[in-house]
Amino acid sequence: MEKRAVYATRHEDSRGRYYDEAPSATRTPFQRDRDRVIHSTAFRRLKQKTQVFVAHEGDHFRTRLTHSLEVAQIARSIARTLGLDEDLAEALALAHDLGHPPFGHAGEDQLDECMAEYEGFDHNAQTLRIVTKLEVRYPNYDGLNLTWELLEGLVKHNGPVVGPDTPFESLPAAFRGFPYLKDLEPEQFAGPEAQVAALSDDIAYNNHDIDDGIAAGLFTIDELMDLPIVGDEFRAVRIEYPHLNDRMVCYEAVRRLIGLWINDLTGETMRRIKEYNPQSAAAVRAMDVPLVAFSPELESRQRALRAFLYERMYKHYKVNRMRSKAKRMLKDLFDIFLNEPDTLPSPWRMDASQATEAKRARIVCDYIAGMTDGFAMDEYRRLYDPEALR
Repeated sequence: MEKRAVYATRHEDSRGRYYDEAPSATRTPFQRDRDRVIHSTAFRRLKQKTQVFVAHEGDHFRTRLTHSLEVAQIARSIARTLGLDEDLAEALALAHDLGHPPFGHAGEDQLDECMAEYEGFDHNAQTLRIVTKLEVRYPNYDGLNLTWELLEGLVKHNGPVVGPDTPFESLPAAFRGFPYLKDLEPEQFAGPEAQVAALSDDIAYNNHDIDDGIAAGLFTIDELMDLPIVGDEFRAVRIEYPHLNDRMVCYEAVRRLIGLWINDLTGETMRRIKEYNPQSAAAVRAMDVPLVAFSPELESRQRALRAFLYERMYKHYKVNRMRSKAKRMLKDLFDIFLNEPDTLPSPWRMDASQATEAKRARIVCDYIAGMTDGFAMDEYRRLYDPEALR
């Protein structure tokens, strides 16, 4: 076993689960959390949920599932280097996108718009709702009964959720509806493993979006050459391997870029460890700044990459067409299910038919948010395509 740092989360000191269970004879609490996430229905559905491209557009583009696996691999590597609990970092990485609806951020934007009169929709809050309520796999409780540390990390991996500008009352409904949210210390940072998982997400999507964008023909390697860091690595690969085709150049450059991002993060985090000298995971949570971070230089230079990807990929007309189509489909599905709850399948139909309008809207939202891209398109066809009657 790797030696754990003093500031690491210790599974022996876990604050436990909200429903008491006998410990496992073969797994730590965080290994058990990871396994519960992997065996969940919500996790399997990620294989056909959009990352940037709709899942059916190509077998080689990232989906939410393959993205989550890449985040988990990066998180484990960083956690090992920093002496943190690798299993907790991995579990957080695997679970972080469970709440995403079909069609990526287009789906999230549309569901939030549909739910505007019913306290909105937020994919991070939906993740908490899934792991504490909607996954029904165990006879003695709803949800997955994950550890305090995993729930805390899922809620706060992007930083404190309660502060001077964000009172408790302003939080998404799914956060406020969780009866133990204040126990998760929402005004503090998350533990170090959750901070690692959050920035591993950034490393993964920054770099695999380069790969997917080139593969999809949205931009070329030559158009990346003026970007800080990215252009340098692509140029170095071309110089070192002048006979490689563009596909192989991309693979090698992205591999190097991931390593560069990881090395920067671990270097800056080790610098902060020396500066702040936290003596426990609790001390990490109580800090005024995150312990895990990129260097100011990399943080500044990667803004150009994010701006490039935003303009040339996320806002590309091909992606915009998909977004437009996806939003129309989800709006129509939401409207028909809300106004005609008898069109819902069991057991959703029974619950929605007997609910108030606001509660029915949340039931419909949960149903749609759980759909894969393909299932949402099939539901739309079944409900709106006259040909489906034949």
